[in-house]
Amino acid sequence: MHEKTKPCIVGVNHIALEVGDIEEALAFYGRIFNFKLRGRGRGSAFIDMGDQFIALMEGRSQSADDQRHFGLVVDDRSHVRELAEAAGATMLEGGRLDFLDPWGNRVQVVEYRDLQFTKAPGVLKSMGLELDKSEEAQAELRKKGIGP
Repeated sequence: MHEKTKPCIVGVNHIALEVGDIEEALAFYGRIFNFKLRGRGRGSAFIDMGDQFIALMEGRSQSADDQRHFGLVVDDRSHVRELAEAAGATMLEGGRLDFLDPWGNRVQVVEYRDLQFTKAPGVLKSMGLELDKSEEAQAELRKKGIGP
C-alpha cells in the first residue's frame, strides 16, 4: 500500500482503564487528582481531560501491569507521590513517578512543562490552565518545527 493512502496517527482521544468498581475508582483517583466527570454510563465513568478523556470501565480481570502503562500529563506533579501513597497506590521503583492503582493499572505521571506534548491554547483556556514549557521541551518542539 502506498504511504500516502495510509491514515496518519494524530493523537489519542481516550484511554480505557478496567477497574473493579466505578465508585471506588472515582474516589481513588479523586484523592490524587483534581478532575471533572465528562459523563457516566452503566458500569463506566469518563474523566475529562479537555479534548481527551479517561474511560473507567468496570470489570478488571487480568493481573497487574508490568511494563504496560499510560503516561498521565499533569500541570504540577510536585505532590503526586504523597497523594498517591495516601490514596493507597502501590508506588513503583525507578527514576519515574509510576504507581499501580488498586486494580493493577500502571500510571506514569509526567508534568506538562517537561514534555513536547502540547494542548491547543483554547483547550487549556477551557480547562482554566495557563501552562508554560521548560527550555528543554521548547527546544524539542522547535527541533520538530512546532516550537513556541
